[in-house]
Amino acid sequence: MTPPTSPGSAYDSPPPPPAGDADEASASPRAPAGAWGFLATVVCDIVLPAALYYVLRDLGADEITSLLVSGSAPALHTLYSAVRHRKVDALGVFTITLLVVSALASVVTASPRIVLARNSLFTALAGVWLLVTLFTARPFTYQAVKALLPGRAERLESLWEQDVAFRRVWRAVTVLWGLGLLADALLRLIMAYTLPVDSVPALDAALYAATWIVLQVVTQIALYRSGTFRKIFSR
Repeated sequence: MTPPTSPGSAYDSPPPPPAGDADEASASPRAPAGAWGFLATVVCDIVLPAALYYVLRDLGADEITSLLVSGSAPALHTLYSAVRHRKVDALGVFTITLLVVSALASVVTASPRIVLARNSLFTALAGVWLLVTLFTARPFTYQAVKALLPGRAERLESLWEQDVAFRRVWRAVTVLWGLGLLADALLRLIMAYTLPVDSVPALDAALYAATWIVLQVVTQIALYRSGTFRKIFSR
């Protein structure tokens, strides 16, 4: 599972479900859309901005120009998703506003580090949002899995209502992702203000991958060892 950690991901279909039931994933019509949505988010919000930055630098563009142009990829992805789904919500407006404000601030202050620090804010807000869902009826991670496995929705709801340990696991996983994203945001902020500007875009993209892999692996282990997979997929 992947909480939104980048601008465009707020509108896309959810990523592929966690390992444990390939048949359920392949049978669900949402799974292909989820996989493509996840891939589009990775390419548009992580790979493309970093690649575009270094191409522009090789062509002689300065740091601020390269960062601003490469940063337009997530913004365009967000706009495309909003038009595609015919929906503009508060998160989309916030995303575009933050991109514009950070761009203006970097131009006024002539500091590329303000643009670099923008990704830290996105990730931190995602982490805070996940933790806030702990105080709602259903935490984010549970809602994500329920959306990914519509064929198991009734089973999931039954477990949620009747099994205290099941609820505890999903709340713990939500805490894991929330705190993990906040730690990621802190590292991203440190990189933005301490490392050479030209090294940060590549490290920024690598950190996204590292954070996702670590959190995903820990999540899979927790769901397996707690028997959550067995409970969900038992016949």
